[in-house]
Amino acid sequence: WIMKKKLLAIVTTAFVAALAFALVGCGGNSDSGEGSSSSPELRFVTGGESGTYYAYGTVLAQYSTNNAGVSVNALSSEGSKANIEALQNNEAELAFCQSDVTTYAYEGTSLFEGAPYQDFSVVASLYGEQVQIVTCDPNIKTVADLKGKTVSIGAANSGVYFNAVDILGAYDMTEEDINAVYQNFADSADSLKNDKIDAAFITAGAPTTAISDLTTSKQAYLVSMDAEHIAKLQETSPYYAESTIPAGTYNGMEEDCTTVAVLAVILANDSVDQDAIYNFTKSIFDGAEAQPDAHAKYAELSLEEATSITSVPYAAGAAKYYEEQGIEVPTK
Repeated sequence: WIMKKKLLAIVTTAFVAALAFALVGCGGNSDSGEGSSSSPELRFVTGGESGTYYAYGTVLAQYSTNNAGVSVNALSSEGSKANIEALQNNEAELAFCQSDVTTYAYEGTSLFEGAPYQDFSVVASLYGEQVQIVTCDPNIKTVADLKGKTVSIGAANSGVYFNAVDILGAYDMTEEDINAVYQNFADSADSLKNDKIDAAFITAGAPTTAISDLTTSKQAYLVSMDAEHIAKLQETSPYYAESTIPAGTYNGMEEDCTTVAVLAVILANDSVDQDAIYNFTKSIFDGAEAQPDAHAKYAELSLEEATSITSVPYAAGAAKYYEEQGIEVPTK
């Protein structure tokens, strides 16, 4: 009788454990849209911690995790090229990327010459990323004035480097015409603050934290581009659009700055569940409506901008959301 009681207890314990496991499994497949601790976490590589990618990406990730049933973890990174490589190496499921670098990767050109990578799709294009050339030297008024100066042209694996090379090229200059250093946004700002460099290229939606922080302790200036050189740049690199950074964007900024911009795009590895992509895409727009003051870039979000990418297909889950809004986008 004692042996029978022990056997019954063991069988009962096993049954309860199996039932609990089954219930957890059912909860993980729920389509209710409610948060679930069993949902797989999507790693979202963004950019440096002092840049717009990281700050905005953190807001998007938190809203999705708390409201859309899609757990997203925003991670700092070295920028666009490194983010593409993180997708390729299965080190991330979502990534911020400049639209030009996105195209390079998909077509196997420029930064990805001869090594195309296409196992990713577009989720949304969020805002324009201005190429901001910042200096604390009032005598540097044009890109041509950078000749012979010490200039940060972006971290080695970022898209900023190529933006800098493109713009220097429009002024008939190369890396050899400057004393180039390769720093991320925060390091560039620190170097400017400590007079270690003369100028820095920072490609990010304005205002961006690195420059805002710099201007709280030191007078800084943004270098404008003129119409002639913008047109010359666009002849070889048509993905650049003219952009204006208004006076007052940064402390002490008294005049508008004319520059060029690319687009900030969210990409997804093609292995990600498309229901999760749909819910995450929806959460981007729901978040803009529910908490518009959570980040300044929410104000620039629009369906037209989000669906404007034509060089790379969209994820099916994202396309489903846009179709519900009456917009068709290309998919694989």
